[in-house]
Amino acid sequence: MRILLTNDDGIAAEGIAHLVEFARHLGEVTVVAPKTQQSATSHSINIHGGGYEVKKVDLFGPIEAYSVDSTPADCVRIAILGMKKQFDLVISGINKGPNLGADIHYSGTVGACFEGAMLGVKSLAFSAAFEDFSNAVKNIGRVYDEIQRRNMFALTDILNVNFPAAGEEILITKMGPAIYSDDFDFMPDGTAVPRLVCLYEGTADLSLDTDAVMTGHISVTPIRCDLTDHDAFEKLKG
Repeated sequence: MRILLTNDDGIAAEGIAHLVEFARHLGEVTVVAPKTQQSATSHSINIHGGGYEVKKVDLFGPIEAYSVDSTPADCVRIAILGMKKQFDLVISGINKGPNLGADIHYSGTVGACFEGAMLGVKSLAFSAAFEDFSNAVKNIGRVYDEIQRRNMFALTDILNVNFPAAGEEILITKMGPAIYSDDFDFMPDGTAVPRLVCLYEGTADLSLDTDAVMTGHISVTPIRCDLTDHDAFEKLKG
């Protein structure tokens, strides 16, 4: 199996090193990841500036690896469209911090998976708790085996996996509401400074990725690129 690894925390981040160690046992691994931190870049690509710095790096021993001075989605595009490499699976992560609920719209980790799926490659996002990667590293193999055992990629193109700080039960979930928002403080010089606001109140609904992870469960959420409101489409087209 040919696997493309990327992330949004940057190619030197701890999470992608853990991901390399896991994925190298699954098949042929190539790393193409951002040169610098790209969190909250969503599915953005860079169409200005005339080009990208793509540099081969020696960070993972024999594993072929490149840093790209752009977004996670661009990393996937460069690997598949630019380098003409073929992959059976894109894995993005392991992100430091969860990617849950409606906040995944902002996630560069998940954005890379949307790009992979749009280019015809099944894609998998892994995110860990802010505290450390220990529970993710401990359980990533179990989760991957469960995905394979249940043949989940026959049903969806993208799976978004979140590991709690502690807890090993795997739950299939749907996307919950946003956990975070922002308030803004306006400075005398005209600068607007964002201030993070936590929206999470908890409903104990373990069908939601937010509640599942916050109560110590591993969440596996199938998501898709198609943004069509199919119920509205069916009603409106008539």
